[in-house]
Amino acid sequence: MRVELPGLFDLQVNGFAGVDFNSREVTADLVAHALERMRATGVTRCLPTLITGPFDLFAACVRVLTAVGDPAIAGIHMEGPYISPAEGARGAHPPAHIVHASRDDFDRRQEACDGRIRLVTLAPEVPGAIRLIEYLVQSGVRVAIGHTAATPQAIADGIAAGATLATHLGNGCPQMLPRHPNPIWELLAADEVLISVIVDGHHLPAATVKAMVRAKGAARTILVTDAIAAAGCTPGPYAIGGVVCELDGNGRVGLPGTPYLAGSALTMDRAIGIAARFTGLPIADVAAMASTIPARWLGDATAGTVVADWDEERWELRVVSVRG
Repeated sequence: MRVELPGLFDLQVNGFAGVDFNSREVTADLVAHALERMRATGVTRCLPTLITGPFDLFAACVRVLTAVGDPAIAGIHMEGPYISPAEGARGAHPPAHIVHASRDDFDRRQEACDGRIRLVTLAPEVPGAIRLIEYLVQSGVRVAIGHTAATPQAIADGIAAGATLATHLGNGCPQMLPRHPNPIWELLAADEVLISVIVDGHHLPAATVKAMVRAKGAARTILVTDAIAAAGCTPGPYAIGGVVCELDGNGRVGLPGTPYLAGSALTMDRAIGIAARFTGLPIADVAAMASTIPARWLGDATAGTVVADWDEERWELRVVSVRG
């Protein structure tokens, strides 16, 4: 069945097609190549995402990203460094560069990229986080809760301060959680908060995705890829910000020798197909999770139109062309 969809909008992409946005070697030409390859999967707008790392690396990367001048880049997603240092909760983020949250630290990062940071993911239990959330919201920057081992009270405080998104819910949390309470239940129950989810078949089981979407509602669910350089590539070693990862033959990206995932090799067209299969929702509802819903939450707009063939029997979306 031929369908027309709004241009897809990825709020969390660390790299693509062999290009790591977190690398000192990233160049404007490499970024342009990654954006072109992403466009072929239907993504016309995105937030390149920079994870926890030394400030000089962050500054070098954002200077390249903001200098590209491609309208596909809607801004920067800063994921960390104000996150939990706990094993599991921090995911693939290097612990040596995790820091307390402060206005001064954020301001120098925002200055380094000419005010282009649109989204910050942080853990509300980190010292200084609540005051920083209030400052970010007043400054027009969206705030998401993620990579956290927070108590219910800390999560409630973060939401009261202005956080309105849960970054890749169900991931970036300890491997073992109390049955209740835990951050997943708290964020699912918070009506003020939308959730983003990585639906690649590795980050979350099908039943978990279905239950999360039922609990939160499709209109408050956002699909993200959390893609690293491995997306659109063959199995092998890749890196994100100097952290070595491995893409296996099943499409899973992990930290070698650990049970931890490290971003994904997911493309947004595949995410839509898998999410439709997991949830049973109509293609239009699922596509909105990857286009109009994230755009609206960010206070932005989608760009262009995606023409695609939707195979409902195989749950596959194949992009034919991207217009505009």
